[in-house]
Amino acid sequence: MLDIKFIRENKDLISAGAVKKHIDFDVEALLKIDDRRRELILSTDKKKAEQNEVSEKMVRTEDQAEKSQMIAEMKILKEELQKEQEELKDVMLQWQKLMVAVPNIPDMSVPDGIDDKDNKEVKVWGEIPKFDFTPKNHVELMQDLDMLDLERGTKVAGFRGYFLKGDGARLQFALWQFVQEFFYKKGAGSEAGKQDWTQMIVPSLLKRELLMGTGYLPQGEEDLYKTQDGEYLSGTAEVATMGYYMDEVVDKKDLPLKTLAFSSAFRREAGSHGKDTKGILRVHEFYKFEQVVLCEASHAESVKHHEEIERNSEEITEALGLPYHVVVNCGGDLGLGQVKKYDIEVWMPSENTYRETGSASYFHDFQTRRLNIRYRDDDGKMKFAHSLNNTALSGRPLIMIVENYQQADGSIKIPEVLQPYMGGQTIISKK
Repeated sequence: MLDIKFIRENKDLISAGAVKKHIDFDVEALLKIDDRRRELILSTDKKKAEQNEVSEKMVRTEDQAEKSQMIAEMKILKEELQKEQEELKDVMLQWQKLMVAVPNIPDMSVPDGIDDKDNKEVKVWGEIPKFDFTPKNHVELMQDLDMLDLERGTKVAGFRGYFLKGDGARLQFALWQFVQEFFYKKGAGSEAGKQDWTQMIVPSLLKRELLMGTGYLPQGEEDLYKTQDGEYLSGTAEVATMGYYMDEVVDKKDLPLKTLAFSSAFRREAGSHGKDTKGILRVHEFYKFEQVVLCEASHAESVKHHEEIERNSEEITEALGLPYHVVVNCGGDLGLGQVKKYDIEVWMPSENTYRETGSASYFHDFQTRRLNIRYRDDDGKMKFAHSLNNTALSGRPLIMIVENYQQADGSIKIPEVLQPYMGGQTIISKK
């Protein structure tokens, strides 16, 4: 959410940002309702003051005729106040709905475009594997090696259900351990043994206000699972991690606050009917490590940390030996609150293309203003922190390892960095 004062002073910029993001938003409608909101607040405050003034005067007045006159005037004033307060409730509701729909302004470096087809490649790393045999997809490979059971997954969990088993489960555990240690080492050498990255396991079952605060609601409602108690299953650990600091004032000396958050994640994939129906590229339930950063309210700081968290994901992918490229997302492929976003996409041999494994985004104070996460600056002024997030590891790199490291006999080489977490095992082959 943006500051209404900023919106009023930069309405053309807000409109241009909405156009660039291809989001239908009428800033004039918001300003019109905001004008009425301000009028009603001033009027009701004035009438309350008049009520107090007359009440005090009545206490001091002994003349019954004068008191009767005051009571009559108070009755009229009370009726007018009640009427305006009722209108103010309706106006505030309209105002709040419009305020949470205001899109954040994309960075100047964000390219124009309608959807992900218009994203711009900014980096390529690694050599695409050349096989002297016809490569298999991850489903064939993992089922042949008894690493994956989709049939029983569907029986137990329905469409897109799956079981990882045997070396499939071990390889996934190895990836989690590798990433956990990768970020632990990021803090090595810090003063007094302090770790730069705090590791947390966070809830997935969350209150609605957290999803509103991070910007996933109200626009993304159809992609979320909702319980009968009104709570939601989150699609990313970012939401709970941001909620950890909700309504708090953090110490400036502790900024930046860097968290590596792990959780299960749930997505209905409501808008992807017919897409990636085979295998485990697109599933309803998975696990994810998320990088979440809170920093000072500075664009330069946000940009610096954005590049840092993106580079972390690149380093992990490079350590795994997976060829990838990075794209900067166009305006139409940005979410409501994102200022800028990178996608990292890893080569998938079975599809002869790159597929997304994670996204790095920054939001300025869009999320923290909604969640009321602040710090006190050196001059004593309260400021909303800036927030960023990036996928450290999703469920997809497991697939990319299986496909990129496959051998002619159907076995799979284990990336060197993962071998210590698999007891020194170097290859997955039929038992």
